[in-house]
Amino acid sequence: MEITNNLSEKALYDYKIVKNAIAGDEKAYAELFKRYKDSVYFMILKMVNNRTDAEDLMFEAFEKAFSSLNYYSPQFAFSTWLFKIASNNTIDFIRKRKTLTVSLDKDDINPEDRGYINSIPADIRTPDEEAIRSQRADFMREKVSMLKGRYRRLIELRYFDEFSYEEIADELAIPLGTVKAQLFRARELLLNILQHTEIAKENEKN
Repeated sequence: MEITNNLSEKALYDYKIVKNAIAGDEKAYAELFKRYKDSVYFMILKMVNNRTDAEDLMFEAFEKAFSSLNYYSPQFAFSTWLFKIASNNTIDFIRKRKTLTVSLDKDDINPEDRGYINSIPADIRTPDEEAIRSQRADFMREKVSMLKGRYRRLIELRYFDEFSYEEIADELAIPLGTVKAQLFRARELLLNILQHTEIAKENEKN
């Protein structure tokens, strides 16, 4: 990865974290998640205007980004790359719903990065990326494995198997409303696990 001179100090620090994550440091993933979960969530919320969907799509965006870190180029800021993944994933979600027409809010992205954004394909996966995607997903799978019972199963079905809410309801033979309520709780529990990973990292520094 060749670094350009136009990266800010924040972007350079992000790049160091990304390199640590690629090297296998699970706490680096947690730090990236902590740094950008709120900004990604609110960007998505502007697009879907639904808090539950925004939380769902936020987790999906991080899973996709973590699965493809080897394909991030430090020519531009990690945040730009992450926001593009999140926006593309959200646009796909909206298109499937066929209920909204979306124009992206460019205010969240550095002006000098816009040309790069337009050059990123909507689907960043290729057949060769699947093995790496699986390796990067190991971090999230390990954290999900810490959940108990149905919460773990709900996260696996939704994020790893990419089931719709309706498909999860059929698979588990429970009402659709129960799926949404329990998945919301499962996401909260997973977020706590990720945050505790970051806290542990901070404690090691002290």
